[in-house]
Order: sequence, then C-alpha cells, then structure tokens
Amino acid sequence: MKPVLDDLGLTYLQYIVLVALYEQDDQIVSALGDKLFLDSSTLTPLLKRMEAMGHLTRQRDPADERQVRLRITSQGRSVREKSFAYRGGMIEAMGLSAAEYWQLREQMGKLRANLSDAAPVEP
Repeated sequence: MKPVLDDLGLTYLQYIVLVALYEQDDQIVSALGDKLFLDSSTLTPLLKRMEAMGHLTRQRDPADERQVRLRITSQGRSVREKSFAYRGGMIEAMGLSAAEYWQLREQMGKLRANLSDAAPVEP
C-alpha cells in the first residue's frame, strides 16, 4: 500500500480522510473523527495539512460556530479517483478474489459497527 500512497502523495491517514469525504462530503470534524476513530488532537493538524495541500476546505459552520465543516475539493476528489486504478492490484496482493474482498469489507464494517455499539466490558 505504501508505494501506492507515495505515488498519490498521501499518508495512510490522509488517504482514509479522502475516502471518507469522497463517500460523504460536507461533514463536521467531530463526525469524521467518530467515523475514523481519531481524536481531534490527531485530526486537526492532519486536516490543516490537507487543506494546505488543496485536498479539502475547512470552514466554520454558520449555524454553529463551534463546528468546522469539511468539504473535499476537486483536487482531493481527483486524487481519490486516481487511487481507483490501484484497487485491483491491492486486492490481488491480498490474495482475495474481488467477491471475497467485498464480502470481507462488508463483514469488517459490520464488526466495527457492532463493537462501536457494544456496552463497555467490565474487567
């Protein structure tokens, strides 16, 4: 994965932010952090760098000045779309068929949702 990300000029965290914004644009920082399991101390400097790179915009929400809204730019969208060309090779490198990959992705999403919704376990 690293050679692909190097070619795209992204770190792994920058890539997953672009994926999340590509799938659902115009999110607030806290919602994105919840989705990616990242706290604001990790996310804020990352988002500032990505804004400087031209991949996204950050703007205070006019309805609630405490919230910052994120939007993917056309440049960020282009980088994300460029990554699609690598998808087949990455799936192949995992040793999975396309169907197995999509099934695993669905199962991982379900597992993540279940764990997020689960009550804390007492020691």
